Amino acid sequence: MKVTITDVARAAGVAKSTVSKVLNDSPRISQETKLRVRAIMKEMNYTPSSTATRLARQNSSTIGLLIDMSKESEFLNQFFYSIIGGIESVLGTLKYDLTIANVQNSDPEGGFLSSLVLGKRVDGIIANTSVLTEEMCAELNRLGFPYVSIGELPSAGAWVDCNNEAGGAMLTGHLLKQGYTDVAFVGGQQESMLFTRRLAGYEGTLRQAGLTVRTDRIINGAADEEDGYLAARGLLQSGDPPDSIICMSNYAAFGVLKAASELGVAIPAQLGVATFDDYPLSRYTTPPLTSLNMDTFQLGAAAGRLLLEQVEGQGGQGDRLLLEPELIVRSSTWRS
Repeated sequence: MKVTITDVARAAGVAKSTVSKVLNDSPRISQETKLRVRAIMKEMNYTPSSTATRLARQNSSTIGLLIDMSKESEFLNQFFYSIIGGIESVLGTLKYDLTIANVQNSDPEGGFLSSLVLGKRVDGIIANTSVLTEEMCAELNRLGFPYVSIGELPSAGAWVDCNNEAGGAMLTGHLLKQGYTDVAFVGGQQESMLFTRRLAGYEGTLRQAGLTVRTDRIINGAADEEDGYLAARGLLQSGDPPDSIICMSNYAAFGVLKAASELGVAIPAQLGVATFDDYPLSRYTTPPLTSLNMDTFQLGAAAGRLLLEQVEGQGGQGDRLLLEPELIVRSSTWRS
């Protein structure tokens, strides 16, 4: 007689929903419980019949990944493919297919909603915050359709993100421990949630250390080489230059290093430079940059798990998950 999920749940002394979450490698289930349930599955020779379950529910067994092809920066970088790898590492094991769909936010017809969602071509959607507008999220919430945003949403909805506020605190705290006392923040648009969270970590850490948050030390702009370069030249040529700079990206940091080199400012002796994101330049610059490793593969995997919990009826549209970044210290800030 075939072993069922009910049999496994009874033997493990847990609910069927818990067994389902173990199958989906849900972060909500403790490692101890996962190991115990998996051992019982193996002992009972249990094989999940996920394909049959989805057929009974008339599901498509397909997840849609939405991208805006008009924004080359979104699909011509390593992060995009790393996220896809993370998503696929979860979906593939449960026999779901991943389809990539182009979404133009300028499309007045809301094409993806009619073709993918209402047409039932996908069971759920993953997208980043540049695609998922407040209007789209409101409609998906109204329909009760499973979706997960990669990046924090300002409105109701499920999302996964790196803990950007903790990252801002990590970089700022590291600089203070190295003896820097006047930390500037370069890059990022004021209306961006990403910038807002990272800045909050920076400002909170300065205040905890008894230091004043100076608005003239926060330079907004594109997180690219040109704006990083211009911001650094302005700061370093002022009559009161900072002794360290946190950058929104590798590219902005590269511009800061270029400006410091031209002005004869020694790094790290006269200026400490740290940046968010380790890829792609941090280890190759001169000097190598202290940075945060934001694990985008795990970000994709977490998005996949969270979405499948919704698809399987085990999660909700209000679920949120933050992944902790890793501080990588290199010689651009190391004084001792």
